[in-house]
Amino acid sequence: MIGLSQSVDVGREARITSRPSAMPPRLNIVILGLSITSSWGNGHATTYRGLVRELTARKHDVLFLERDVEWYASNRDMPKPPYGRTRLYRSVSELKTRYRREIANADLVIVGSYVPEGVIVGEWVCRIAGGVTAFYDIDTPVTIAVLAKKDLGYLSRDLVQKYSLYLSFTGGPILDRIETEFGSPMARPLYCSVDPSMYFPERTCIRWDLGYMGTYSDDRQPGLGRLLMEPAREWKPGRFVVAGPQYPKKIKWTRNVKRFTHLSPARHRAFYNAQRYTLNITRVEMIQAGYSPSVRLFEAAACGTPIISDWWAGLETILEPGKQVLVARSSAEVLRYLKDFTESQRRQIGNNARQVVLEKHTARNRAIEIEQYYQEVAGRRLAVA
Repeated sequence: MIGLSQSVDVGREARITSRPSAMPPRLNIVILGLSITSSWGNGHATTYRGLVRELTARKHDVLFLERDVEWYASNRDMPKPPYGRTRLYRSVSELKTRYRREIANADLVIVGSYVPEGVIVGEWVCRIAGGVTAFYDIDTPVTIAVLAKKDLGYLSRDLVQKYSLYLSFTGGPILDRIETEFGSPMARPLYCSVDPSMYFPERTCIRWDLGYMGTYSDDRQPGLGRLLMEPAREWKPGRFVVAGPQYPKKIKWTRNVKRFTHLSPARHRAFYNAQRYTLNITRVEMIQAGYSPSVRLFEAAACGTPIISDWWAGLETILEPGKQVLVARSSAEVLRYLKDFTESQRRQIGNNARQVVLEKHTARNRAIEIEQYYQEVAGRRLAVA
């Protein structure tokens, strides 16, 4: 069964890569997402910024609609994105009143996961949109795990069937499940991506032997403890760093672990380049689903910083273990990489990963994939007509 599911996913990927990247007709695209103006405590903004920028660069008209909520309003690091058009709305009622025409007339409308009152928004979008409708799940394993038991605030079982297309941050067997168990007409992978103009190698002073960036999560904390905090305790001369918000005050960091509460995207490149190695830790739901690369994985790779990662199914389809990424299951393995690998080996791992990411995992790649998926849905509609 696993082998069959994997072969289906390979087929999906093959259809993507075998198609030319010729520019399709100019599309009018509306995206309703969690946030594009604030990256505080979420990975959505970085993804949307890259997509909107590249879709706009490919001459599409893109309108991004974001619910104006206090949490992000108080922490906006990009209040006015310089690409596409960004508009804020305060309620579903305002959304329906002000943006009905744009959504009804758009060629493609994308609604993202965790959009406030997303079920109400999605039902309305699917009812009035004349073009292709898509749900973009940036949290697929979490969504599917809950949806198997009950509806969520941003997605219901019925709504999955109404969207023309289900775009998923996760590939692999879960795509078949979205189609067969939940009734999506078409589920396709749309992984996170990186902006190579923002993430690249720089000559700088190495400040840390190993670093990690990510918002606190209960299920990721054991991995952080095993793969960074334990090595820090065992190797006192080592220099470590953890960046991210919401870590409980009760956590006891050793003196050789530096803490940053938040780093804006503008500081990410410098952060990665100041590390000998960076750590990738995957949430439990993502490990269980597999095929779930994180945006941090691609950002670090684009900077040429070698990555030490936990293992999950499908990792080898993104980066080759031992050649492009180093897999660790214990503190001892992490310390072996940090202490025993030569500088030449370290640099080669980073360079290998960078080449792969620049070829396959940039925001431009994702923009092209969106165009191709749109054409696939449109082609099906013409065939039915």
